[in-house]
Amino acid sequence: MEDQMEVDPSSPHGTKRPAEEPEVSEPPKPKRIKALDPNVVNKIAAGEIIVAPMHALKELIENSVDAGSTSIEVLVKEGGLKLLQITDNGHGIDREDLPILCERFTTSKLKEFEDLSSIGTYGFRGEALASISHIAHLTVTTKTAGSSCAWRAHYGEGKLVPAKPGQPAAPKATAGRGGTQITVEDLFYNVPTRRRAFRSASEEYAKILDVVGRYAVHCSGVAFSCRKHGDSGVSISTPSAANTIDRIRQIHGSAVANELVNFEVSDSKLGFRASGLTTNANYHVKKTAVLLFINHRAVESTAIKRAIEQTYSAFLPKGGHPFVYLDLEIEPNRVDVNVHPTKREVNFLNEDEIIEMVCDEIRSKLAQVDSSRTFLTQSLLPVPTIDALQREQGGVFDDTTGNGKAASTPKTPATSKRPYENNLVRTDSKVRKITSMLAPSPSQAAADTPAQLGAQPSSIRDEGLQYETIDRQPLRIALTSVKSLRSAVRSSMHNTLTEMFASLTYVGVVDEQRRLAAIQSGVKLYLVDYGLACNEFFYQIGLTDFGNFGTIRLDPPPKLIDLLKIGAEIEQQNHSDGDDEEAQAVFEQAAGTVCQTLIERREMLDEYFSMKISEEGELLTIPLLLKGYVPSLAKLPRFLLRLGPYVDWTSEEACFRTFLRELAAFYTPEQLPVARARAPDESNREAPDAEAEDPFITSRRAQMIRMLEHAIFPAIRARLVATSRMLKGVVEVADLKGLYRVFERC
Repeated sequence: MEDQMEVDPSSPHGTKRPAEEPEVSEPPKPKRIKALDPNVVNKIAAGEIIVAPMHALKELIENSVDAGSTSIEVLVKEGGLKLLQITDNGHGIDREDLPILCERFTTSKLKEFEDLSSIGTYGFRGEALASISHIAHLTVTTKTAGSSCAWRAHYGEGKLVPAKPGQPAAPKATAGRGGTQITVEDLFYNVPTRRRAFRSASEEYAKILDVVGRYAVHCSGVAFSCRKHGDSGVSISTPSAANTIDRIRQIHGSAVANELVNFEVSDSKLGFRASGLTTNANYHVKKTAVLLFINHRAVESTAIKRAIEQTYSAFLPKGGHPFVYLDLEIEPNRVDVNVHPTKREVNFLNEDEIIEMVCDEIRSKLAQVDSSRTFLTQSLLPVPTIDALQREQGGVFDDTTGNGKAASTPKTPATSKRPYENNLVRTDSKVRKITSMLAPSPSQAAADTPAQLGAQPSSIRDEGLQYETIDRQPLRIALTSVKSLRSAVRSSMHNTLTEMFASLTYVGVVDEQRRLAAIQSGVKLYLVDYGLACNEFFYQIGLTDFGNFGTIRLDPPPKLIDLLKIGAEIEQQNHSDGDDEEAQAVFEQAAGTVCQTLIERREMLDEYFSMKISEEGELLTIPLLLKGYVPSLAKLPRFLLRLGPYVDWTSEEACFRTFLRELAAFYTPEQLPVARARAPDESNREAPDAEAEDPFITSRRAQMIRMLEHAIFPAIRARLVATSRMLKGVVEVADLKGLYRVFERC
């Protein structure tokens, strides 16, 4: 207690002694940044490239095909985790190259970074063998045509290691045949967390068979075989002389091979050629199977798969899916092959246009063979009458019922259960409506088109709009800012909402003033704020087609300053009284400032946004985002005026984001007044309540209804990535199952 109640003799009596202040400790120093150990770096890189045994095998198969092999044999034990061996008869590896074979970034296919734009081989970065050697025991046995013997080398962590302790690490001469044999043992032995993540060896073996099967179908002239260790038979075996259909028959079965349709399409302007085989309407399964090869590399593409499924939705029953083998060859300078560690994905220019052309070709092929669709039928055999039986038997016919009447013919039992009515979709988006057959008349089209879009003799008429094709080469946009903005959209994606829009059936416009439309998805009916949906959709089009927009040519071109002054007058009327001279001067000055800003940046606006401004300040073109849709040009002055204060011209990413947001707002359909109800007696034109609507509004209303049905919502269904911010613009108004439950209680 005495220690706890010490008195400070220097302090006067009756005064409070302040509590002891804690010792001020030094702020914690930041941890020093250190370079990772190379072994850790290599294991991290290996984990990105070799995710599962199937990825290791894919890299090894691609190396074997690059080596000119005509025979590839695969041996697997415990799903590839215990043993994964691939043997080929290619040109082999020189003895002098074996010491650096498994070092990172050692390759014979690249010398400079620019070589990526013309790469035509499978493996090119020199990371596969290096990654495998850091997470497995790797053995390479190889023999070239000019070598008198084969050489065997063992690798660990990218370097040569001895086969046994105490032996030299140098490659050892051995007997062997021409080609290369790579043996991978104990995959992920030093990454126990990754190894424990694999559920079963049979599941991994099925994935390995899928990889081997894909390349066995695609690589003509190469024999493939794959078997489990210890099994006498093989799981996959294709001879080198087999054609593509025979390879599909051996791997996927005769049910697929017997229903295949060949297709081929190419376009020199887009720099691609596509060919392949696809099943017709007689074949369908529960899951879509797409064997996709881009420049002979097996890849995956959600966009291509979704487009193919939508194409087949008009030919197959609900729940049915096709089998498609697609070989897509694109000019190497239009493809970015270095976007994924496992090379599972690639980026290429004009993706939407190429996918559309491929699907159109598949659709035309299916339409040609659809007339020969076969059905299983049962013939009705003639049933003899009672009189005939009586004459044949010479007596009175007596059936088992004992009443003298002929027994009824037994009915064939139903092969499938009838679905409940509350699970049936009442509206089918594939059914063609009668309005789609009524093309607008020339006079109506002229009234509906507010701008001439370059009428030429060779132009294409589409919904009253006129287009012409130019020979401008598409730009390859690799700007980090644009990629970052695209990534931000993907990160905010709402999966359920995206699926709803991808399967929507357009019902019609509900309210043009509040911009509400009705759509159906499955057995549910929704009200959608199409203004909000279009705003997000056109922003995404601006990102995907960045630098490659079409153009709407204004003829004659208006003066930019005149449009900006009109926009300033509109803003002035919205924010202040019309007689305020000071505000009028401010808005006029703002119009001149914005005009100067846009003229100074006209080269950038032309290159990235297809917005051409002449040196004299004339607005020549504005961007075209969607074919078949023209925005309201009445919104053009306000759009141009907002490009001044609402666009951040100081930062590249912020500039692109804010400009595209303003462009999307300009393209968003405008609010229209409520349509005038037709009077009961339309002949009474002089009645005060029968005031006629503005003809321009009537024309724009009819045009908007057509554009929403035939241009905007089909494009939204095909391309929109619905984000979380769109949830507030979608309301469910009816559910068929819920309605059935309500009426069942009545």
